[in-house]
Amino acid sequence: MKDLLGKAILDFQTSNSPEDLVTETNISEVDEMSVEYLFRNYKEMPKIEKKALQLCKGKVLDVGCGAGSHALHLQQKGFEVTGIDLSANAIKACELRGLKNSRVQNVLEVENEKFDTILLLMNGAGIFGTLAEASKYLQKLKSLLNPNGQILVDSSDIIYMFDQEEDGGFMVPTDGYYGELIFTVSYKGETDVAFPWLYLDYNTLQNAVHANGLQCELVIEGNHFDYLARIF
Repeated sequence: MKDLLGKAILDFQTSNSPEDLVTETNISEVDEMSVEYLFRNYKEMPKIEKKALQLCKGKVLDVGCGAGSHALHLQQKGFEVTGIDLSANAIKACELRGLKNSRVQNVLEVENEKFDTILLLMNGAGIFGTLAEASKYLQKLKSLLNPNGQILVDSSDIIYMFDQEEDGGFMVPTDGYYGELIFTVSYKGETDVAFPWLYLDYNTLQNAVHANGLQCELVIEGNHFDYLARIF
């Protein structure tokens, strides 16, 4: 991986001529996103993210922290929060922004630590990659929770992206779950290695959570098929 998303984040933080990120999936056309969006403050965040931050308690782990906006808000509120991300460039930006505890790490490799709240935001379920991998991640997240701990995760039901038939059904792929996408990120003329990214409808998430000995509740729904769930 070329870590182009992280490079864009670090370029913005250091004023190194940042450009828009270009994303594409196997079912959607090219889209552009301003990297500035990843640096939004609390007031600029969508209601799902605000609600998740309001529900945080105790010691917090922010998985896939990116530019660190969620973790920094919690730190300012007095929380003990740790941000982890696969991107070394993103973690460098977090450090430059003043996040006290951040490190380059895959959540599957976190050991000998416990948390009261684990955050997976900005379609945090995406890190599972595929539905088949969800159990592995849920079991790991479960092992990192203190008694009465919680996982706050958001995702989206992307069924709306598929054509609808006359009978009301959707023309989804017959091989695999329709929320399993392949993402490609480009930045400053370079394209990174494509990677799997998972969008989960709430019922499918709930089924996976229950299959792994956890409980799940729908906290709030967003404006466009997205939602926040609490797992405990």
